[in-house]
Amino acid sequence: MKRNNRWRWLLVVFIVAWALWETYPPTNRDLLEEFKGRAVNPDTNFTAILSRAQQLEQQAPGRSFANLLQAVGTNDLTHYFPFVDVASETEPTLAILHHLQRDAAGKIKLGLDLQGGTSFLVEMDTNKLAQAEQRSRALSQAQEVLRKRVDRFGVAEPVIQEAGENKILIQLPGLSEQEKESAERTIQRAAFLEFRMVHPESTELLSKGLTAIGYTNMVWQQKKSKGPVRLEPYLVKKTPERGLTGKYIKNAGVFFDPVTNEPKIHIDFNAEGGSLFGDITRENVHHFLAILLDGQLRSVAEIREPILSGSCELSGGFTVEEAFELQNVLLNPLEAPVIIAEERDVDPSLGKDSIASGIKAAAIGTAAVVVFMLVYYMLAGLVANVALMLNIIILVGVMCSLGTTLTLPGIAGVVLTIGMAVDANVLIYERIREELAAAKSLRGALNAGYDKAFSTIFDSNLTTLISSVILIWLGTGPVKGFGVSLTIGVTASMFTALVVTRLIFDWLLEKNLIKSLNMLHIIRGANFDFMRWAVPAFIASWALILIGNAYGLYRGKDVLGPDFAGGDRLTLAYVESEQVGVDKLRDMIGKLGIGDATIQYQKDPGIGKRSLQITTPFGTGVRLEDALKEQFPAAKYERLQLDKVGPTVGREIQESAVISALLAMFGILVYVAFRYEFSFAVGAVIAIIHDVLMTMGWFFLTGRELSAPIVAAILTIIGFSINDTIVIFDRIREDLKLGVRGTFKELMNHALNRTLSRTIITSGTVFLATLSLYLFGGGVINDFAFTFLVGIITGTYSSIYIASALVLWWHKGQRPTGGASQVVMDSAITASANRPAKAA
Repeated sequence: MKRNNRWRWLLVVFIVAWALWETYPPTNRDLLEEFKGRAVNPDTNFTAILSRAQQLEQQAPGRSFANLLQAVGTNDLTHYFPFVDVASETEPTLAILHHLQRDAAGKIKLGLDLQGGTSFLVEMDTNKLAQAEQRSRALSQAQEVLRKRVDRFGVAEPVIQEAGENKILIQLPGLSEQEKESAERTIQRAAFLEFRMVHPESTELLSKGLTAIGYTNMVWQQKKSKGPVRLEPYLVKKTPERGLTGKYIKNAGVFFDPVTNEPKIHIDFNAEGGSLFGDITRENVHHFLAILLDGQLRSVAEIREPILSGSCELSGGFTVEEAFELQNVLLNPLEAPVIIAEERDVDPSLGKDSIASGIKAAAIGTAAVVVFMLVYYMLAGLVANVALMLNIIILVGVMCSLGTTLTLPGIAGVVLTIGMAVDANVLIYERIREELAAAKSLRGALNAGYDKAFSTIFDSNLTTLISSVILIWLGTGPVKGFGVSLTIGVTASMFTALVVTRLIFDWLLEKNLIKSLNMLHIIRGANFDFMRWAVPAFIASWALILIGNAYGLYRGKDVLGPDFAGGDRLTLAYVESEQVGVDKLRDMIGKLGIGDATIQYQKDPGIGKRSLQITTPFGTGVRLEDALKEQFPAAKYERLQLDKVGPTVGREIQESAVISALLAMFGILVYVAFRYEFSFAVGAVIAIIHDVLMTMGWFFLTGRELSAPIVAAILTIIGFSINDTIVIFDRIREDLKLGVRGTFKELMNHALNRTLSRTIITSGTVFLATLSLYLFGGGVINDFAFTFLVGIITGTYSSIYIASALVLWWHKGQRPTGGASQVVMDSAITASANRPAKAA
């Protein structure tokens, strides 16, 4: 029967066209060219600004936004860019430049691990805020405050977003080393300003060693430009006078004392704050007023007369840099203090190398899968490859449409999607092969192949989606990016495999362009007694698991990378001819007194460069870097990456990993029990546990460290492992429904032999794609790819010798009652397991 495919063709064309539209332009345009080209009525002043920006770009390439911001200075840009609405903006220049930056930005957004930059995970102390509503408001306010603070650094499109109940993620691309240090101080500083009264008899009480109710003893470290620091004690009220704090500040600016030339800060209050300050000074003439900043006494001054102007001066022996940083945070005060719980710093050169290795791995992986499909399935393989290309286009288009940031693990997700995308085609083609062997016409075989493969494809992909959605839900940063790319890719692959390839075959049949569908068939007439070896294979598996994981326990905390245990991981480039021995490094670190260190020289297989990686306790990485550069100058160490993970974040990642794995297995258990039988679900979940433990055992035996991306690999293994199991279970269920004769063991062997070809090929295509990641991906992808390679082999094996064997033993060799026969088959299962059965 001829199908009307017009609307299906239109749908495919629309989706592909939309994806291409969403992807364009893929990369960023030059910001300076955008600035020059979009300006209205440029004059000599504009030309001077542009010339200055170009000079700065030559001096500091890759920092166009900061260079342009510096070149503009105090100039007014509004009449050059009247199309940008800045009426409600307090910083019109920043608003205009951000607008131009967004217009010049490409649709493919790169993460910091690909473009370089600094990432801070900021944790807010909301314990002092009693109500949940107050905590939520404080977090939202902090997000806006931090955005205003980091805008001062001239960063192009900083990312500032909530990350959990009390955390904010800040990503700043392209900061200089000096700016990174300043950004860290500026972000953490709460700038909680308080105005408190000093006790009228402070000096007398303190001289007698007495105190007063409602007051606390504080010391002012009075700094002078010359001479030592003078310490002066005061009895200061415990609470702000009339609640006067920094939230009433309208403006703050730095000025220099004309006599001492010391920087001071002029503060203007808003109307309410000015009124409070006026009342306080009027009622306390000749008394002393203390000014506290972040709980520290920074200034004490005598109120000589009422101050009704609504302003005051703050002097505290500040350096120029401190004064300007304080001005910034006073203008943007936080309601609660914050700390940096995690910091990651990636050098732009490492980002470029990561992009190069990621693209190389993706290209080689894609080529390997494409060539295999073309050689093995011939014309059908060509059709699958067309669907694969469309799948990649749709995947990238959807990611661009959602504004997804592409990270290094995200590239890994794309490459894995390429390998997994052809799985559905393999299932369909192997079904078509069987139908053709049963003497059906080509059209009949195509119809039956797609119909019979649909449930298997649906079940296997849905179980993979359970894992990938959990990655999005519970994952953070790059792990979440991997989950997004995998989820979109798996969904797109179902569409291209079930809809696009079917449309192409229908068109070829309609035009009478194909009469047959030739394919290679390497595995013919398989008739292995798999279940004969089930018991020894089962015992050997769990013995290996015991050995590997026991070794992991023996290694103890050494198996936990900074992502889990907390700590600093410093990665340095160096002159290879001047490589310093591990023993010398360990001696130097021991003398430095920063605690235990893990030292490792490694070679990036993607780009062939060597680097030194040292893991130390949290907060010691910068000190170690400085010491290494001083002690071994000939090595010319250069920072490539620095990850700082606090112990709190490490514990949260551990908890998230365990919860994610348990949720994934529970979701799969429920789904498989619903679709099949409970015994099948138990077999599938125990096989998943086996695969996870086996993979971790080999991971530990090879001396690797657990990290957040490895969690993504483990969860992907959970999804992939069930994939193969579903293919086998689906054939067992089908044979049970058809009432194929023989014992349950014979029926199971029959199903395993009939699916052997597709099991090997589907695992093989994913293996090829993952192998390219392992060999050429480099960096963190290498550990990820190794983990998944082991998972692929283990998952394929466990589908036979763990999941299927457990189902057989569960039913004690008897056929499940749930698989009541609907059609009774005449032919018993004989040695010719590949011979088609004949219906009665």
